[in-house]
Amino acid sequence: MAPKDSGKSANGSKQDAASCGKGPEEKKKAHDADDAAPEVELKSRVEDFRRLTERFVADPCIMRPSDMKGEARRRHVRETILEDHALRIAQQAVGARAKFERLAKSRFAFFRGTSLLFHRDMLGEDARMPTVLVLGDVHPENFGVMPNADNAPIFGVNDFDDVIYGPFTWDLKRGTTGFLLAAEEESDLSKKHRIKVARRFIEGYHEGIAFYARHGVEASQQIRQDNAPKVIRKLFEEAQTSRKDWLWDRYLAENGLGFRVNHELTPVSSRVEEFQAYIDQLAKGAGIKDVGRSGSMKVKDVCLRHGQGTASLGLARYYVLLEGPSANATDDLIVEFKRARPSALEGLVPPNDFDAGGEGDRIAHGQAVHLANGDVFYGAVEIDGASFMSRERAPFREDIDLDDLSKKGWKRYAHACGQALAQAHARSDDAGQLDYRIEPHILEAMQPLELFIDDMLCFAREAVDRLDRDHAYYRRDLELGAFTNTMKAYR
Repeated sequence: MAPKDSGKSANGSKQDAASCGKGPEEKKKAHDADDAAPEVELKSRVEDFRRLTERFVADPCIMRPSDMKGEARRRHVRETILEDHALRIAQQAVGARAKFERLAKSRFAFFRGTSLLFHRDMLGEDARMPTVLVLGDVHPENFGVMPNADNAPIFGVNDFDDVIYGPFTWDLKRGTTGFLLAAEEESDLSKKHRIKVARRFIEGYHEGIAFYARHGVEASQQIRQDNAPKVIRKLFEEAQTSRKDWLWDRYLAENGLGFRVNHELTPVSSRVEEFQAYIDQLAKGAGIKDVGRSGSMKVKDVCLRHGQGTASLGLARYYVLLEGPSANATDDLIVEFKRARPSALEGLVPPNDFDAGGEGDRIAHGQAVHLANGDVFYGAVEIDGASFMSRERAPFREDIDLDDLSKKGWKRYAHACGQALAQAHARSDDAGQLDYRIEPHILEAMQPLELFIDDMLCFAREAVDRLDRDHAYYRRDLELGAFTNTMKAYR
């Protein structure tokens, strides 16, 4: 944050509402650093916000970023986005500019791509609520069809980049806001019906938690094509593509020995031996045998994947082609390695007794907890000194097309997503670190239910209003070149 930015703190002192005061020793160190160089790159403010979170939990009268207005809020939005994308900007990543332009095109894209901004407004919130392994970035497009350990398609939460232990309400607030906003941007539903859609998401979650509290089957139950709601069954049908067609239509070169070259794929075949070591490490850690559909686990080729994702656009991503058991380029496997980043909720959730781990390990832990018998290729490795998470790409990975949903379809889809999130949370005491049954405590915390639902909807409406203003600030700053360079502090 620039040295002269200021806002009113709760005690009336002139300091930025989103930063913490430094002690004498810290100020001396900062001064010494200034003496050493005429300029320094501004570092991550995760620890600053962690201290502010702890102060807010102890004293809720402290001001938070959500309380900022006008120009102070505009600068907070700008500086948070710059901080979140500092690595991509510094490396002049091709995807960074593409992401910034994508965020400007719609408020829903902005919402998806600025999780850090959203969650900093929530810092320290709901400290009294039951703790689960939260997904972190819940919205309508972070649910979908994916492979399980047996290579069968299942439906559930599918983005674990921001998982962390925190209050269960954080996921509900993010998800409710996401459904309210997506229904406004991606449909012609009236305001009344958009609220009904968001409400069905919360109701689906409550029904799911109540079901798992009664039956305790969250450890093994999966949403498959045979037991999925009708609106989800259509997703399974759309995902039915043969692996051979998928490979040849999208990835393989003419000879079938490696990746093709296009605007999305850049082969780096010289790194095959290096990535073979990563695959061997992954297979050993996950207990994957070189039998069955895994074939010999031999790496055929490696490529860089460009232009994928919204929040992660611009971060390094590799695809690794593995020889299939038939060795004729009809059943090869593709394993993705994506650069892991700290959770956007790090330092913002109220302090608790649980630790999901660091970066890639944390993401792998999230997938193992949230999905019953999930993708065996989920894991973590270190590449070029950085943490990467891994997962299998599959022909039947499929997300919902929100444009195709009818009025009833929106409500049914929101309800199904609420139930899927409930299962993910309920597994926090089965595969996660919780040492007591969490479902009864969540049900109790949601009472009286109508009041709880109203609280979630009121939060979401307020968050959408704030996002409207933030998006306008962002678009103005983007036009003025605000996101070209990283922030520096000068002597």
